[in-house]
Amino acid sequence: MSDVTLTLGPVLFSGFEIPPFLFFGGAQRLAVHKLPGGARVIDAMGRDDAALRWSGIFTGPAASERALLLDTLRGQGLVLPLSWDIFLYSVVISEFTAEYQAGWWIPYRITCTVLQDELQMIEGVAASLSEQTSGDLATAGSLLGGTNINFAAAQSAIAAPGATTLGTSAYLGAQNAVGGLQSSVASGMGAAASALASSAGPLATSNAAAGAAALTSATSAAGTLAALATAGGYVGRTATNLQNASS
Repeated sequence: MSDVTLTLGPVLFSGFEIPPFLFFGGAQRLAVHKLPGGARVIDAMGRDDAALRWSGIFTGPAASERALLLDTLRGQGLVLPLSWDIFLYSVVISEFTAEYQAGWWIPYRITCTVLQDELQMIEGVAASLSEQTSGDLATAGSLLGGTNINFAAAQSAIAAPGATTLGTSAYLGAQNAVGGLQSSVASGMGAAASALASSAGPLATSNAAAGAAALTSATSAAGTLAALATAGGYVGRTATNLQNASS
């Protein structure tokens, strides 16, 4: 998997952090009714996605900060987007453990409980491209209501006639608007990640007041990161859907 981009919320894994493989799938919840004579009636009650688990090693000068970021997100219990290749899930970090061996070498294990497989069709009904993109932008906008990121231009561009038809001027306008929105979300994530990283030092201090203030700052930054990362997943799917539009 070394050539695959793996992201969990604001964390982009790289190098030794990326596992050699990832299991996915799960079970179908079944109610089995055993009848006289050996006959059976089986009621399928819906998917039961397995937890997503992997391990790796944080390396380099930022290893401690990156491990602390994941542990902070674990403690917050936030819903985060997890993506690799064509897969996109909404997950909660249910377990994260790290083995500090050196400041530049920290093996870790992580388990994520799946809230939803974002690429599955809801109730088997495929929405139109226009409905899907509009819905995704609306969801992303609701997640970032308390930020300065403006979704109005992208939402207006997507709603324009012909915006999801390849080759039209409206399609080009929608692509540009969504691309600009992606840049804004990425910029916001960078600022929030910097704010979270800057709190790592005070969190480790013996000064109680400084540590408490840093924890408040880290909690706020982690929440903002999670919201931005989740919204970014929906905006990213909008961009992908536009790229795959047909004439």
